[in-house]
Amino acid sequence: MNKITRRQALGTTAGTLSALGLLGAAAHSATAAAPAPAAPAGTVDEVFQGRRIQISPATGGGHHGGHHGAGLPTVRIDGRELHVMRNADGTWISVVNHYETFADPTSLARAAVRELQGAQLAPFAPMGGAA
Repeated sequence: MNKITRRQALGTTAGTLSALGLLGAAAHSATAAAPAPAAPAGTVDEVFQGRRIQISPATGGGHHGGHHGAGLPTVRIDGRELHVMRNADGTWISVVNHYETFADPTSLARAAVRELQGAQLAPFAPMGGAA
């Protein structure tokens, strides 16, 4: 008579549970919602803490006439442009949060909204530029 040992039964059960766990994890990751693409890959238009944030992808020559802002997305809060800059390490800063870095322009714009505490953005004139 061929009997199964306790060790064999536990090994088979553990193997089956591991396989089911891997299948479940794969199924969950396949059905999970994909994260929103990080700007500047697309356009963002959202309301955050009562303020409208709009981010449009970079255009060919940049929106700052070809100086250090070339190729940057346009970030607006309530229709007013927030001047953004990209650091060499890929992080982002703005004139509102100049000493704090952010992973993407959306996070940067949300932090600027929090920092503004309801105040409007003042027009930005780059150094050497006309007001």
